[in-house]
Amino acid sequence: MRSWRKTSVRIFFVLLFVCAFLFAFSLVSSTPYTGQSVAEDYNITVGQSMFNGDSILGVNRTAEVPLLKNFGFITHQFMALDIQGIFMTLSTGVVPFDFTSVSSEGIDSYGNAIDIDGPGYLTFEGDQLAVKGPDTYIWGYSTPYKLLCKTEDGVDVIEGGKVIESIPTDQIKNINYSSDYYNNDTIVSWYNYDASVGSQFVLEKGIVRFSDGRANISSDQVPIIFGQDVTDYVSEYPTGSPILLYSGNYTEEYGEVYGTTLGSHPEYGNSIRETNARQFVEAWNGTIIPPNSTSSGRDYVYFESANDASAPGGSAAHGVCPSARALRAAVLAEGFSLPVGMDSSENAVLFGYNPASDITVTNTHDYPVKIIMWTEGSGTGMGIYARIVRYIPNE
Repeated sequence: MRSWRKTSVRIFFVLLFVCAFLFAFSLVSSTPYTGQSVAEDYNITVGQSMFNGDSILGVNRTAEVPLLKNFGFITHQFMALDIQGIFMTLSTGVVPFDFTSVSSEGIDSYGNAIDIDGPGYLTFEGDQLAVKGPDTYIWGYSTPYKLLCKTEDGVDVIEGGKVIESIPTDQIKNINYSSDYYNNDTIVSWYNYDASVGSQFVLEKGIVRFSDGRANISSDQVPIIFGQDVTDYVSEYPTGSPILLYSGNYTEEYGEVYGTTLGSHPEYGNSIRETNARQFVEAWNGTIIPPNSTSSGRDYVYFESANDASAPGGSAAHGVCPSARALRAAVLAEGFSLPVGMDSSENAVLFGYNPASDITVTNTHDYPVKIIMWTEGSGTGMGIYARIVRYIPNE
């Protein structure tokens, strides 16, 4: 037993000596590598989103270089007491690349992301690589990623900007694309009645123009990086909407409640008006607007028309105006400008604007806000309410 202890102590001190020697050697040896050259040589995606433990190389990839030209790189194997790796290096003559030689923060010697909380991203810091943690808020804008484009003979299925399939007209009814908001019947109706050659039907959305400059992501990456709730939100709002993707350390601060009642206008049908008022609330409740951004309400919210000789086309979605007045009051009290698609009159919503997807609110704060709307009661006395919730960053 004593002999084994003595041997263990000797091995420990030998390894300690070797580590010290190699560390000193690495300080005086120069390296021809830069973050830029390594990213190019190993096809590393700068801008990619990353979590702790993710490799900047991607899954099942390694970076190895000749030992003789990079002898100092064996240091990190000794520092990690990677005995198996040391023997592999000495027997093969190649050593794992030491990424600490070309990184400034957030990357360990093996190229794994470290010391970040939440969805970080890979970037350049000068001539070095770095994995940065997320800002307090991350937002971007939705964009079509997978879509149908009407052609002379049917539709092209486009994914990531490339045509992956062409479907003839007589087969469109058999394609198997659907979500909570569309199915084959929706697609067939769009093709037959709404679309002209070149028209597009968006199936899935990715995210572009990130607030922190990270790389664009595809539709299948959205739930992986930011969660299914974000994916659901993206699908509910019009293409091009600003999307709050991540919120870190913040406190919710509630604004004042502003309300009105539906009132009675039997000439337009009070039951239709009540339905439309509730639909307006459905369209806007839960809408989150990132800092210095402009958003509409939800897509796929529909309103009933009531006869109105004074309206263009002879009908209008009466009943949305009381809800719009509540939203308008909350928005103006926040110091924001009058929403596009509204005016300051009792009617509130301008003709020609869809109350859900055409009206827009601009958040001029340097932090996100959330719109909360709800109703109480029913009939002509139904109360309609709105307030703004501020996402104040904690210092």
